[in-house]
Amino acid sequence: MLKVEEMTFSYGSKKIFENLNLEIPEGRICGLLGLNGAGKSTLLYLMSGLLFAKSGRIEFNDIDVMKRSPKVLRDMFLIPEEFELPAMTLKRYVEINAPFYPNFDNEKLQHSLDAFDMKVKDVKLNTLSMGQKKKVFLSFALATNVSLLLMDEPTNGLDIPSKSQFRKAVAQSMREDQTILISTHQIRDIESMLDHIILIDESEVLLNATVGEILDKLLFADYLMRDTPADALYTQASALGQQAVTVKRADEESSDINVELLFNASLEHKDVIRKMFKM
Repeated sequence: MLKVEEMTFSYGSKKIFENLNLEIPEGRICGLLGLNGAGKSTLLYLMSGLLFAKSGRIEFNDIDVMKRSPKVLRDMFLIPEEFELPAMTLKRYVEINAPFYPNFDNEKLQHSLDAFDMKVKDVKLNTLSMGQKKKVFLSFALATNVSLLLMDEPTNGLDIPSKSQFRKAVAQSMREDQTILISTHQIRDIESMLDHIILIDESEVLLNATVGEILDKLLFADYLMRDTPADALYTQASALGQQAVTVKRADEESSDINVELLFNASLEHKDVIRKMFKM
């Protein structure tokens, strides 16, 4: 679905990506992870055709996104971290913007609003709180029914119950052939949703794998301090002892994934992760 080939991008003299290669298949909810300044937001803007690479190519369904073809733009949607909504009702907003998306689904919009407990029929959108605006905009984005949905820190500004509502709204609306790419620092907000992890570091892709592939190779577990495996790939302190990442043996059952632990282990043992996942 989405392919980045030998892509280079910089802000003036500050190089963000150099010869970046990345492929994202359809039908996945992908977590896009990286340190501050790694270029996660920039990558989303490049993928959506709002920024232009210095060299290389980004293709969406075999079409160059930098050409900003209507066929591409009507089938992808970007939710930026910060945005404003106009002084109009949601009904009017939908009347103006929904026609740009041929598969827009008003029923799905209502289901998403219901999931967020949002009742905004006659309210001017610019008068809503930041969290309410995010819920409305997320609902509109899900209703577009696009094949590629890009989200930059979608849970920022949401309270704890709303983060649960966000996961419910996405689960209810996602199509089997749809891809959702979520850039976030709030890993625990979305961890249970993800079936694919992409980690970028120092302008390259350090990890690009499904959760299943990761759990076939790595084991994530909590231990009492005295029980921590001596051969752990990575450990970090926890409330009850230590959390550890170990290389999974063939006779061991898979664990649940701990994305924060995976992230820290990957940055500390880059060569091991590259070799393990053939990056």
